[in-house]
Amino acid sequence: MRKGDLLWLAILAAIAAFLILPETNRIFVAATAAQPYLVGFAKFLVLATMGELLARRILGGSWTMPAGLVWRALVWGFLGAVIVLVFDIFGTGVAASQAKGLLPLAGNRLAFAFLVSAVMNLTFAPSMMLFHRLTDTYIDIAALRGKGSRGPRAAEVIARIDWRGFVGFVLFRTIPIFWIPAHTITFLLPPEYRVLMAAFLSIALGAILAFAKKKPAPAPKAARKEGQR
Repeated sequence: MRKGDLLWLAILAAIAAFLILPETNRIFVAATAAQPYLVGFAKFLVLATMGELLARRILGGSWTMPAGLVWRALVWGFLGAVIVLVFDIFGTGVAASQAKGLLPLAGNRLAFAFLVSAVMNLTFAPSMMLFHRLTDTYIDIAALRGKGSRGPRAAEVIARIDWRGFVGFVLFRTIPIFWIPAHTITFLLPPEYRVLMAAFLSIALGAILAFAKKKPAPAPKAARKEGQR
């Protein structure tokens, strides 16, 4: 295990200890109630950025800083603040819809959690994921051009995105297989821990996607036939 691995684990352990210890947990709960947007920003800025660094460690075999790390972290923080509002909107909306009979199983905690997760991930999540993909691509192009260069145009950013991978894998696979079940668990938690759980999930998803990318691609059919001769 390398020094970078130990440092990353030490930071994660420190965060976990801060959340678990009764004295600091009370500080966390009070801060979340008093400044939900600011705390949501901080949660995602730190934890989602750690997830991005972990993904690069898994893929490249070493700890490297992506270009525009500060900008990437700020985008994560912004998304964290947005998710604070979005979680409340969808949680309140689903509960109200269940009470009116527009959605089933009112009063059932598991049904509530699943319905919030499903509705949110099938409506809001694709637009959020697209926004994040656009900002990441913009940062990548701008970093390649260097300081002082003109920023990329919208058409350049759109043309650089792997739309087949985004739609086929990110939307059609990660949403039903990972995000809906994971956020069902998230909405079973008390409200003050839901955004935190979402930030921790970004670490898990980063690792999952990195391991998936590391899997060797299947050999083309022609190559397999040639090897069988």
